[in-house]
Amino acid sequence: MANVVVVGAQWGDEGKGKIVDWLSERADVICRFQGGHNAGHTLVIDGEVYKLHALPSGVVRAGKLSVIGNGVVLDPWHLLKEIATIRAQGVEITPETLMIAENTPLILPFHGELDRARESQNSVAKIGTTGRGIGPAYEDKVGRRVIRVADLADGPTLELRVDRALVHHNALRSGLGLEAIDRDALIAQLKEIAPKILEFAAPVWKVLNEKRKAGKRILFEGAQGALLDIDFGTYPYVTSSNVIAGQAATGVGVGPGAVEFVLGIVKAYTTRVGEGPFPTELHDADGERLGTRGHEFGTTTGRKRRCGWFDACLVRQTCAISGMNGISLTKLDVLDGFETLKICTGYELDGKQLDYLPTAADEQARCTPVYEEMPGWSESTEGARSWNDLPANAIKYVKRIEELIDCPVALLSTSPERDDTILVTDPFAD
Repeated sequence: MANVVVVGAQWGDEGKGKIVDWLSERADVICRFQGGHNAGHTLVIDGEVYKLHALPSGVVRAGKLSVIGNGVVLDPWHLLKEIATIRAQGVEITPETLMIAENTPLILPFHGELDRARESQNSVAKIGTTGRGIGPAYEDKVGRRVIRVADLADGPTLELRVDRALVHHNALRSGLGLEAIDRDALIAQLKEIAPKILEFAAPVWKVLNEKRKAGKRILFEGAQGALLDIDFGTYPYVTSSNVIAGQAATGVGVGPGAVEFVLGIVKAYTTRVGEGPFPTELHDADGERLGTRGHEFGTTTGRKRRCGWFDACLVRQTCAISGMNGISLTKLDVLDGFETLKICTGYELDGKQLDYLPTAADEQARCTPVYEEMPGWSESTEGARSWNDLPANAIKYVKRIEELIDCPVALLSTSPERDDTILVTDPFAD
């Protein structure tokens, strides 16, 4: 049976939560493999709305194992608050249903303070960070001074890790005009929270490899979107981890052979939160209409999203980089009522035609979109559950997207409700 990786193919906010929930009903294990609680997934199940940030989407499904992998950076205080919130909505979360990799790096309070101080004092170019400490935590991981879940189990080791981190951070904070970190208070905080986190800790790599041998279906859940990837995104306006499908294996501790189907989540138009280039961004009534109809406000930050026409050039690029076998096209219903729709098929840069977004930031900023126009439709697509329910022009729009991105549509989503989904290709099929 196939194991499926779900990744965003744009700048995030593509509707991954609903699709992961839709797929998780058929999976045995659902794994988060990168990112932090800067991600936000909204699930709507039987009218109940669940907002998840650190927890994998599978936690709302009884009988499933949800996993937070080592590729994630985890704020333990936020996690416990989120668990309490979801439990209050009637969802059972126990060590039998939630597992955290022992080698998962922790986001500590000073990571968020550093994140926010840098952004507020940056007079050159703001990145648009959420200020939750994700970037500084990843820096500490690479700098070999991060505290990991397993360190919470041993007092002397924990204190040694804290001392190593503070040598770096107190020097950095001094330069930013921040007070030194209270070592003893931090250690006390960590020791207090340790047993609450350690009850979920496990050797995830071992468990997942055993699950694979037993023929269990694994769903790998990505956060953010491929255009925010630290290597392949619109750098430096990116997140601090690898977002693309290749990260799924290293982010939980399985071999690349465990990934058998890559599903890219693609919004029927384009949105972005924060700073950075956005070739098809609209600053007119059409852009406002997309934002209003699509309820384009960030789940995590509440920030208004920038909106624009569908960029087939960018999605073709992210499909290739992640090796996508199919896409799930979401929010088609937001386009209902547009007389004319535009699709970006390439760019013009300094008089030259390009069929990809260049790597250099200054060139990205100078790219202007080359559009192809298509007729819209006046009928409603909201809630459609078969091709027969769709207007002819909506079908033509979907088919044209498939041609331009060189990747087939496997799923088509027509509302936030999980069952308003048209299945074309089953990602879990053998």
